[in-house]
Amino acid sequence: QGKFTLLRDTRTDGSFLVHHFLSFYLRAGCKVCFVALLQSFSHYNIVAQKLGVSLTAAKERGQLVFLEGLKSCLDLLFGEEEKQSGQPSPLQFISESASDLKALFDFVRTSLTPASSDSWKGPVLLVDDLSVLLSLGATPVAVLDFIHYCRVTVCYQLKGNIVVLVHSNEDSEDEENELIVNSLCHHSDLILWVEGLATGFCKDVHGQIKIIRRVSLELTAEQDLVQIYQYKIQDKNVTFFARGLSAAVL
Repeated sequence: QGKFTLLRDTRTDGSFLVHHFLSFYLRAGCKVCFVALLQSFSHYNIVAQKLGVSLTAAKERGQLVFLEGLKSCLDLLFGEEEKQSGQPSPLQFISESASDLKALFDFVRTSLTPASSDSWKGPVLLVDDLSVLLSLGATPVAVLDFIHYCRVTVCYQLKGNIVVLVHSNEDSEDEENELIVNSLCHHSDLILWVEGLATGFCKDVHGQIKIIRRVSLELTAEQDLVQIYQYKIQDKNVTFFARGLSAAVL
């Protein structure tokens, strides 16, 4: 509880980790607010069904609050969002001159603040993916402020967890995105960094994952614990193994 986990991918797609955490927390009985900016609800639902979880059922019983970013953006641009709900859109910064993400934060806080009748184990905020907010016009400072307020509310006040995915590319000229990534790395309790293979595509090894446990956040003068594995994504699960020890090699 109270942990901030950063999912970072470079030269590959780390979305399989998002699906893992989504199904993991739903099965654990946690209340989940999923800010999905990258794919549609049906996409996440199809993958979740393969993992044995129904997002539709989780929404109906109030366990999952799902913000479908793609649909919200379109509704906002064509003026449909407020007519339908009567409430301001969580992504209303797109159509305003000020780019603060207060409406999005209010949506998260309202979604995860427990009601007296709730029996969920703990609140979880899941964001896929934070880099999209920059593409929609939010400033890096606004994005970092949003994450800061979410951490204070979810991690410290509600004793919940936050899991955020960001794309990064060290050779990129997108300085704003790299600023976000580097800032989040400094504040994360756990970093799962997925990278494509430096040697290129391989049928039996899809990439490597670097697991960084930020011990230095709690114990001064301690080194962070780093473990590196390679992985292969299969239809319903992911296989992890030590570097150079895939089944194809052995």
